[in-house]
Amino acid sequence: MTLRHLTIFIKVFDLGSMTAAAQALFISQPTVSQAISELENYYGIKLFDRLAKHLFITDKGAQLLSYARHITDLVTEMEQAMKNPDQHGIIKVGASLTIANYLLPDLVSNFSRQYPLIKVQAITKNTKDIESLVMKNAIDFAIVEGSVHSPDIIENVFMEDKLILVCGKTHFLYNSKSISPLSLKDLSFIVREAGSGTRELFENMMAAHELTWQPAWECNGSDILKNAAIKGLGIGVISQRLVEEELKAGTLVRINVKDIDLQRKFSVIYHKNKFLSGSMQAFINLCYKFV
Repeated sequence: MTLRHLTIFIKVFDLGSMTAAAQALFISQPTVSQAISELENYYGIKLFDRLAKHLFITDKGAQLLSYARHITDLVTEMEQAMKNPDQHGIIKVGASLTIANYLLPDLVSNFSRQYPLIKVQAITKNTKDIESLVMKNAIDFAIVEGSVHSPDIIENVFMEDKLILVCGKTHFLYNSKSISPLSLKDLSFIVREAGSGTRELFENMMAAHELTWQPAWECNGSDILKNAAIKGLGIGVISQRLVEEELKAGTLVRINVKDIDLQRKFSVIYHKNKFLSGSMQAFINLCYKFV
């Protein structure tokens, strides 16, 4: 088994066929087939099920794929580190959307001042998608709100955050002092998309109180969510950090709900098999200084 075998295996999975992998790697299709067969014989497992001219990865194949991605990417990182002693390089940082709005620009700016020869590539998606990118080693590490679910991911908390419910001046709850959780039943809410840490925490809270609710609007970003709440289209569910200006201006008001506290945490996450270079660790250390 060689690095070449793993590279071919990854390409077959990514492209879905041996023919496409052969074309992408500029080798023959029989060479690809032979490499896959040699891998299967070496480990005594089947990597793909071949059904109706389609390839479906097996459970063991998926397990090997995870290792293969990390091994090949680690070799690439090693090559870059050995050939760039002057600290040139790239860090791929993922961030969930709330953190991308609130923290990421300052983090990248501070890091770039300290390490001007290191390029930072930032990828922003919801927490579920970011977790998937970490598992595929498509990013080096990430900063997220909410929980991750894979046991293969290390999660280190560095900051606390709070979700609040807000509404605009035309909403009937704008002048309410405090309401009970039951008052939220069947109301319309402006929420983040499924898969976001914000949405998951809110849904868990409503389920814990056995409250049904209506999604008036699903938003992929905080600015749209804030504007919709200001226009009175429903109750917004958002990080308090992201609406401080609107709360001061009175365009939004916080709805206080008795016995409900939507505390959550911001965390740095990375794969348990990920090698963190010195520059990656330096970026992560910056997160703790922002507390």
